[in-house]
Amino acid sequence: MKIWVELAYRLLRLLKPGNSSQGDCEPSLPYASRIKRVIGERGWDELRDKIIVDFGCGMGTGSIEMAQHGARRVIGIDIRPSLLEIAGGLAKETGVSHLCDFRESIDVKADVIVSIDTFEHVTDPAGALRIMHGLLKDEGFVLLSFGPIWHHPCGGHFFSIFPWSHLVFPEEAQIRWRSHFKHDGATRFTEVDGGLNMMAIGRFIELIERSDFRFETLRLVPIRPLRWLHSRLTQEFTTALVECKMVKKSRSRG
Repeated sequence: MKIWVELAYRLLRLLKPGNSSQGDCEPSLPYASRIKRVIGERGWDELRDKIIVDFGCGMGTGSIEMAQHGARRVIGIDIRPSLLEIAGGLAKETGVSHLCDFRESIDVKADVIVSIDTFEHVTDPAGALRIMHGLLKDEGFVLLSFGPIWHHPCGGHFFSIFPWSHLVFPEEAQIRWRSHFKHDGATRFTEVDGGLNMMAIGRFIELIERSDFRFETLRLVPIRPLRWLHSRLTQEFTTALVECKMVKKSRSRG
C-alpha cells in the first residue's frame, strides 16, 4: 500500500506539478434556475413573502437572488466569517441589505430552508440535517440541491485532475500532492477548504431515511453526455446533481 501511495503521489506531481484550479464539469446554474427545477415553474410563488434560511450561503449571491424574487427575509448562514462579510457587502451594493442577514448561527424559525451546492461539503451531514430540522417550522420545507456527487467524473472537485481521478488515487497521495500549493495543514478530504465528505447517492438517501425528514420529491439529474446510460444501476456514476424537496416526517401527508 505504501508503495502505491508513493507512486500515486509521484504521478500526480508529474501530471499536475503546480496549482490546480479545476472546476466542475457542468457549470452551476443560478439559484433561481436550481430552485425552479426542484419545485416547478410556479415555485417562486411558494417562496414569496417567506422567511428563508440559506444554509451554507457562501458569498450570499443566492440569498440576494431570493430576496430580489420576493422573499420577506433571507438569513444566510455559513461557518466562514470572511464569506459572510463579503455577503453583507454584496447585499448592501444590490440594495437588499434590509431583506438579507448573514450569520454563523441563528435561532429563527424558517418557512423554507434552501441548500444549494453545500451538502457534499459539510463535515457532519447527519448533524446538518438535525440543525435544519430545528430551524424549520413544522409546516415548512427544505429545498436541497447538490453536486457533483462523489462518484461523478469531477466529484473530487479540486482533486479531479482528470475524470474520476479522485477515485483512482489514494487519499493520502492526493492530500500530499495538494500540500505543495495549499498550506492549511489538511490531512483528509474533509479538512480541505470547503471540505469534501464523499457524499454518494446511496449514502444520501440512507441519511434522509434515518433523519426526521422525508422526501416529497427526489430527482437525480443525469450528466448530459451520459444521459443515455443513466439508470438505477449506473446512477452513482452518471448523476450530475441531486435535487429534492423534503418535509418533516411529523408533517401529515397531503
